[in-house]
Amino acid sequence: MKIFKITAAVFLMALLSVATILPASAARVYNPDTNTWETAAARSAHRGSSIPKSIVDFEGEYTPGTIIVETSERRLYFVLDDGKAVKYGIGVGRDGFRWSGTHRISRKAEWPGWTPPPQMRKRVPGLPAYMPGGPENPLGARAMYIGSTLYRLHGTSEPWTIGQAVSSGCIRLTNEDVVDLYERVKVGARVVVKH
Repeated sequence: MKIFKITAAVFLMALLSVATILPASAARVYNPDTNTWETAAARSAHRGSSIPKSIVDFEGEYTPGTIIVETSERRLYFVLDDGKAVKYGIGVGRDGFRWSGTHRISRKAEWPGWTPPPQMRKRVPGLPAYMPGGPENPLGARAMYIGSTLYRLHGTSEPWTIGQAVSSGCIRLTNEDVVDLYERVKVGARVVVKH
């Protein structure tokens, strides 16, 4: 009887060990950026933008406070004094949704609500008629409305899309970067969007 209890105990310990190891192993993914294995949750938490904000030399005949969007570069420049600009990584409109032009910032909002335009609700059935502001809202932490267009400079809850052409025409920044830009930009600021 003693041998049976010992055998059963060893068997249960082995079974518990396998049960705890297998799910952890199955949920691990390889991260080529760090050359390590991570849990899937840790991997998704690190999927932020790889484009850091920076102060750069900037030439052009733009007054300080102007926003220049270089769609092809996937960069936004906020013009400073003395030939400098703050450079941000951005996500831009996908094929068929790119645009260019000169406008003004007409409004600013913190944690804005989102009302998808009718055209978008037609393209993407199931979108809500309205989504209140918050961390899961597609407009992110801040939005700056561009003239009377449907477009905005806004944050995103999907920072890994920065540097890509994925939007329906809006210009997206990480939430951290959009908060920084929001503090710099004034209503009425000129926005120049280039291809």
